[in-house]
Amino acid sequence: MGTKYNTREEQGFAIVELDGEVDLSCSPDARKQILECLSAGKDLLVDLSKVSYIDSSGVASLVEGFQTAKKKSLKFGLVGVSPAAMSVLQLARLDKVFPIHDSVDARAQEDG
Repeated sequence: MGTKYNTREEQGFAIVELDGEVDLSCSPDARKQILECLSAGKDLLVDLSKVSYIDSSGVASLVEGFQTAKKKSLKFGLVGVSPAAMSVLQLARLDKVFPIHDSVDARAQEDG
């Protein structure tokens, strides 16, 4: 089936939309998209609303993105986390680590 990625810009953030199953076969692509946005110096949100499954390799890509953003003093967050993705993040206790927002608009409002 494969995962499709869509990258867009909205409210001053680069947004990487992950779709479908984020597993070992496609998480390198997700990682590449995430790191490309960050290396371009963009604040980044990863939209997980269409993710039906994410495994440890997908989670590792998110963690690497989060750490890279921190090093570069860029904003990083997850938006619209699907129930499937949230259960994995909660198991790994990463729901306490990542900034998680309901939507891009909700995140943008936090900056006032």
